[in-house]
Amino acid sequence: MSRIEPLTVENAPAASSEILGAIKGKIGMVPNIYAAMAHSPAALGAKLAFDEAFSKSELSPAVKEQLALAIAGANSCDYCASAHSAIGKGAGLSEDEISNNIAGNASDPKVQAILNLAKSIVNNRGNISDDELSDARNAGVTEGELVEIVAVVAINIFTNYFNHIAATSIDFPVVRTGAAVS
Repeated sequence: MSRIEPLTVENAPAASSEILGAIKGKIGMVPNIYAAMAHSPAALGAKLAFDEAFSKSELSPAVKEQLALAIAGANSCDYCASAHSAIGKGAGLSEDEISNNIAGNASDPKVQAILNLAKSIVNNRGNISDDELSDARNAGVTEGELVEIVAVVAINIFTNYFNHIAATSIDFPVVRTGAAVS
């Protein structure tokens, strides 16, 4: 049971109602994370503005999903693992790759370096070593990508922690962190 009640277009604050209506019009539903976040039009708007800005990032849509999956795994966020598994499939990731990404692993060496860096950022609260940064650079990660990795980690920590606190009901095919994608 959710600890923060999901709102609807009808009962959300006016600014959030408009945003929820746009989400529903675009994808045909309002994911529970956004419905619960709607209590704060500022937080909901900030999350969506971040996503919009990052539609133009150096990191590919698939890599951003791989990052989100690894971060969900590191933070044991089943809601995000479920949502990003569905989105990852749409970005061309296989079920095996998705399962591996949740565990922090990738089939591509550069993506593995990206996931290693992201996991270290999560686990060490941003205090990574010079060697970890060097490993990412040696794998071909650019300065722009490094900046974007930190940003993707930050926004995913926000959604992971929000879902933990809200106990958001999963409205995607359920994926448990640490378990194979079903």
